[in-house]
Amino acid sequence: MTPETISQTSALRQRGAALGAASIACDVLVIGGGPGGSTAACLLAEKGYRVVLLEKARHPRFHIGESLLPANLPIMERLGVAAQIRAIGMEKWGAEFVSPCDGRHQEFRFAQSWDKSLPLAYQVRRSEFDEILIRRAAQLGARVIEGCRVRDVEFLRGVPGGRGGAREARQGARGVRVLGEHEDGRGESWTADYVVDASGRDTFLGNRLQAKHRSKKHSSAALYGHFSGARRECGKREGNVTIYWFEHGWFWFIPLADGATSIGAVVWPYYLKTRSVSVRDFFLATIALCPPLAERLNNATLVSDVEATGNYSYACDHSHGANYLLVGDAYAFIDPVFSSGVMLAMNSGVAAAETIDTCRTHPARSRAALKQFDRVSRHGPKQFSWFIHRVSNPTMRDLFLDPSNVLRMEEALLSLLAGDIFGRTPIWGRLRMFKALYYALSFANLGRSFRAWRLRAANIRSVADHVTGD
Repeated sequence: MTPETISQTSALRQRGAALGAASIACDVLVIGGGPGGSTAACLLAEKGYRVVLLEKARHPRFHIGESLLPANLPIMERLGVAAQIRAIGMEKWGAEFVSPCDGRHQEFRFAQSWDKSLPLAYQVRRSEFDEILIRRAAQLGARVIEGCRVRDVEFLRGVPGGRGGAREARQGARGVRVLGEHEDGRGESWTADYVVDASGRDTFLGNRLQAKHRSKKHSSAALYGHFSGARRECGKREGNVTIYWFEHGWFWFIPLADGATSIGAVVWPYYLKTRSVSVRDFFLATIALCPPLAERLNNATLVSDVEATGNYSYACDHSHGANYLLVGDAYAFIDPVFSSGVMLAMNSGVAAAETIDTCRTHPARSRAALKQFDRVSRHGPKQFSWFIHRVSNPTMRDLFLDPSNVLRMEEALLSLLAGDIFGRTPIWGRLRMFKALYYALSFANLGRSFRAWRLRAANIRSVADHVTGD
């Protein structure tokens, strides 16, 4: 925190203390109006809980992460927004992987996964998608307050005005007071039984409780923008997300329903640090390093600003306390190569709502419910991360670009790519076989595998050195 921020927060805290007796009471306060926070707010409000959702921006607002997974669809049906999403979405029937170095190309269709009932997903503009979700939360009874940034949280001990810190947060306090600041500088406070932190990469509670830790196994940075006139494929392939590997990382190609195409480069941070020109020019020069992608953009026009962000992967060392839960990117962020972000956020939003409901209606089951929430929170990032940490390895690329459905391993892999990892689809034995095959092939090509491992380790080490200032 800067001295100015600390001073502002202190002043707000004093105003909040003065308003302590007048704090607005609610059952659940949700920080953040993205997919995870809105999903939790929808389901809790639908059950009759008094829900307040605080969102720092005003919808519609831009956000990256436009590619959904088939596993999003049942959640959208449950929230009652499926028809609205269909109306704004580009049908996404599969994913394609392209290796520019040798021209190999492979398409995966979700209809070929283990569970054939989830054959498609959608590509969406997040400004539209997120607004549909947050407005649905309001329709179901949540009090949605936009343009209000959370500045402070107090874990109460049952004493009016009493303050608690990280220890009380973990062990359980008798309520939470949340202090927010409106756009006009006005402070307002709420008291709640539970807080759902869905603040995304702001990781509000993760930072406050010093629970957030940068991943030591992966790191990436991103450049992205929107183009018009990009060449698309025909038929059902038109809406596919395409992943292009290249020397410094990988690209995404995401077609949107309004004719725009989202293009992004996810690169090792060392590469981004070589930039000596404008972000726009650097992005276009990076695209030129991948001929198959550049060819699809020959007649395209960049129609947006180019954004750059350090997408450093991270996770918090715990997912919950007795009266708070961390949802989506507020808990963990992983490389977006498999488009898992929105699905994991919405799934954890569902899990948070169900956990809070259990804790409120069956207090004796609270500990078990929170443990189950923790298992759900860790499961998704863990399953995707194993593949993400190896996706740059030549052996993994070979398996993706020349798949075989021996013992239904390809179907199991497709189920993972579809996000079907939280239900009862029996894919885990086949995924273990796939991992064993990966290790066997890596050992058979030991020299190549070692060179790839050494290069990856050097890339991660260079990021760590930059962060620590060594």
